[in-house]
Amino acid sequence: GMLGLALLVAGIFAWLGQWQLGNAIDTDPPPAGMTEQVRPLGEVVAPGAYLPEPLVGQRVEVTGSFVAGDFGVVTSRYDDGTPGYWVAGQFRVDPTTAGVDGPTSLAVAVGFTPDRENADAAASALSDAPPQDVTLTGRLISDEGAKEPPRDADPLEITAMSPAALLSQWSDIEGLDVYRPYLVSAEAFGGLQQIHAPAPTELSSVNWLNIFYAIEWAVFAGFAFYMWYRLARDAWEKEVEALSDDIDGAEQPLPRP
Repeated sequence: GMLGLALLVAGIFAWLGQWQLGNAIDTDPPPAGMTEQVRPLGEVVAPGAYLPEPLVGQRVEVTGSFVAGDFGVVTSRYDDGTPGYWVAGQFRVDPTTAGVDGPTSLAVAVGFTPDRENADAAASALSDAPPQDVTLTGRLISDEGAKEPPRDADPLEITAMSPAALLSQWSDIEGLDVYRPYLVSAEAFGGLQQIHAPAPTELSSVNWLNIFYAIEWAVFAGFAFYMWYRLARDAWEKEVEALSDDIDGAEQPLPRP
């Protein structure tokens, strides 16, 4: 009975290991250099949708206009190793070119500077005279997630490039759809430096974590047989010991009357 149970458990573990191996190798990896082909934003991601991993860093093109008063400074930025600041704004996309219905906005990082005063000045100037009817190209990046500013900092300070955090400071947002990822513009505005945005590293077609899990399932299957072996050996040793005791008892001389 224990052997049957061990075979059943080992079979399940073997199936799980085979499933992990089947998912460890991507048989249809994205073509090399896919992210370097400029594609329309509407073909890559929809408003409110998460950006699929193979498309992180994808170069896209989008047409629209920046919204007045909605440029801000994002702190804790590094550009090719240099600490500094980004300036980001609300970009209202053109529905006819993006394939969307109703007002839709995209968070766009428009430039970098190592100086906070320059960042504040650029954000103020762009808010007063936002670029209109422009076509942007750049890299589409996943939302970094909102982070709390340091205790001694301004509570409204934005320390991560998060469209959700920027949305809380934008104007005219009633009924507005927003893209979850943000765009790093290839063109700098407001006298800022161009943001260094290299091509993403090509992903490996082999998922080593899944291979490690497959090895684990094989070990678990072997352990199931080991448990059956130990139980069978213990039972056999007890039977041998009982048989030995019976033989020893039979060989004892009978007492004399």
